[in-house]
Amino acid sequence: MFSLHYISEILPSLLSGTTMTLKIFCWTLIGALPIGMIFGLGLVSKFRPIRYILNFYVWLMRGTPLLLQLIFVFYGLPIVGIVFQRYDAALFAFILNYAAYFAEIFRGGLQSVDRGQYEAAKVLRLSYWQTIRKIVIPQVAKIVLPSIGNEVINLVKDSSLVYVIGIGDLLRAGNVASSRDVTLVPLLLVGIIYLLLTAICTYILRRIEKHFAYWR
Repeated sequence: MFSLHYISEILPSLLSGTTMTLKIFCWTLIGALPIGMIFGLGLVSKFRPIRYILNFYVWLMRGTPLLLQLIFVFYGLPIVGIVFQRYDAALFAFILNYAAYFAEIFRGGLQSVDRGQYEAAKVLRLSYWQTIRKIVIPQVAKIVLPSIGNEVINLVKDSSLVYVIGIGDLLRAGNVASSRDVTLVPLLLVGIIYLLLTAICTYILRRIEKHFAYWR
């Protein structure tokens, strides 16, 4: 079972599962990051109803397990007539969950920017959105990068949760092969692949942090 021949037999299914894992990872980031940024602006808004609604949303998403949210979206919502396909349910739950975490991270970053920056922007006659885009966002991006990086690494591992709704991701492919052949080799390979994915993400994130280091 530890032979290269066996590994070559199960590797295609593991790589296929890795492709699904990467799709969920990438689309979650693409969806959750901009939503989180917008919600982060809402959390520091002077309009109280928006703040209250978004604070409740963040509290709900961060206070309940992602696994429970995933099960609720796929198995619970059909009870009230809202039906998602497996892949769509996974993306919906993941984007909602990670948008809440990113919103809180951006909120902290926005509140860490000195109020003098806004006052200086007013002196320069910049509009609110010009101030946000040209002055605030570049500073916030550097501040929140380490926290965003931690969530990105967590997302790589959390993507394995889609296994519970029957999506053929990396973990499911490894578990199927392990149960069929009664060996831990597929699961060891799954662990190695996850380690490689997190190593690649860590390297990219460090390069991005180094790029923003010129603001020190």
